[in-house]
Amino acid sequence: MIHDTAIVDAGAEIGEGTRVWHWVHICSKAKIGNGCSLGQNVFVGNNVIIGNNVKIQNNVSVYDNVFIEDDVFCGPSMVFTNVYNPRSYITRKNEYRDTKVRRGVTIGANATIVCGVTINEYAFIAAGAVINRDVKKFALIAGVPGKQIGWMSKYGEKIPLPLSGKGEFTCPHTQEKYNLDGDVLTLKP
Repeated sequence: MIHDTAIVDAGAEIGEGTRVWHWVHICSKAKIGNGCSLGQNVFVGNNVIIGNNVKIQNNVSVYDNVFIEDDVFCGPSMVFTNVYNPRSYITRKNEYRDTKVRRGVTIGANATIVCGVTINEYAFIAAGAVINRDVKKFALIAGVPGKQIGWMSKYGEKIPLPLSGKGEFTCPHTQEKYNLDGDVLTLKP
């Protein structure tokens, strides 16, 4: 489904079941997976790959060199950047930095993702946070600049473990088991 007001440039790839809402613009070299939803006033640049089942809420621009894996949620008006030190009078398109958003990540409303970072699997970025460095798997990040304040499960609830040390947690919803070793949280197979 592509709304009548949306602009999809020739050559853009859009997967089956993806919904493109009001006033969206998708550039010609963008690749978007199956079952996605692009809310009102979303922009998708050329060198962008968006996986399957990605939800991009209203007023989000996904600029060149942003790569989003499956099952990611991008909250309303959150911001991606692609140039680290922009100046309007200097062209820096050859300096774009890659931003990678791994599977299952949630990015809250009005968060800012500074280019060149990787947000790892199932991390949770709180509304309004500013991310200027890589984010660990399952990390809960809040604040300006963003700092880890906890852990989140795949299910999307806070895990009651310290930021580092040893510990285990079983999700009451999915029965998945998590193991904390040092400052790394892993999901047991």
